[in-house]
Amino acid sequence: MPPLNSAMDLYKQLKKINCRECREPTCLAFAAAVFRGDKRIEDCPHVEKSLLDQFHCAQPRQTTLELELDQGLEPLRKQIASVDFPSSVERLEATLSQGKLTIKSLGKDFTVDEKGIVTSDCHVHSWVKIPLVSYVVHCAGKPLTGKWISLRDLPSGPSRYALFNSKCEELLRRVADAKKELFEFMIHIFNGKRTADEFASDISIVLYPLPKLPILICYWQQEDGLDSTLKVFFDSTAEDNLPMDAIHTMCTGLAIMFDRIAFTHSPGST
Repeated sequence: MPPLNSAMDLYKQLKKINCRECREPTCLAFAAAVFRGDKRIEDCPHVEKSLLDQFHCAQPRQTTLELELDQGLEPLRKQIASVDFPSSVERLEATLSQGKLTIKSLGKDFTVDEKGIVTSDCHVHSWVKIPLVSYVVHCAGKPLTGKWISLRDLPSGPSRYALFNSKCEELLRRVADAKKELFEFMIHIFNGKRTADEFASDISIVLYPLPKLPILICYWQQEDGLDSTLKVFFDSTAEDNLPMDAIHTMCTGLAIMFDRIAFTHSPGST
């Protein structure tokens, strides 16, 4: 079997039946997602064991999304050394104990120390670490306005929106389309709160990935021949409290996590 050094190498070894069971539109898109780190090769139900074994042998030599994000943490960890933790408690809506900040993310406690090390009782993904450490370093502590706007309406949003739409909003829309009940369940287990039909949407839920960075997820079901739509909105202060790069990392990571949960659990598996 030839080496797997690229998405095209992997694609050539797949069944090429475009069954969409991996939640990608084509086998080529799946292969690309695997090499980006957005999908695991096990997400393809038709992959042969020999290909699995070969891929996992090669995997440590690849630059995955997780590794890239971990590398992006190093500059933030240097900056956090200059942050005064005691005076940052109110700014961050955090608590301080034994020299460490505890911050709520999606209803769960995450602890950040003065070296930028993030710990929690649950698994700490890199897409959680970067926003948390960036939040400690950069959050201005601006009070929320309650005014919801699209990412494209944030100061740095226009140039980032196309990628955000494809990596976050469209992925979440596919989750909602395929397993609407599970989508709602996932929102609730992460401390989401239903709101009163914001923007006349069928589903309207607020999540708090960070105390001063809520997101509003609105979903419109397919109706009268029109495709479904999902949009993510932010408080107008979002970029005051978290840089755009970290906002993008946080939301795309959240979308990937929801997609993986939807793939591995049935709607009734509560």
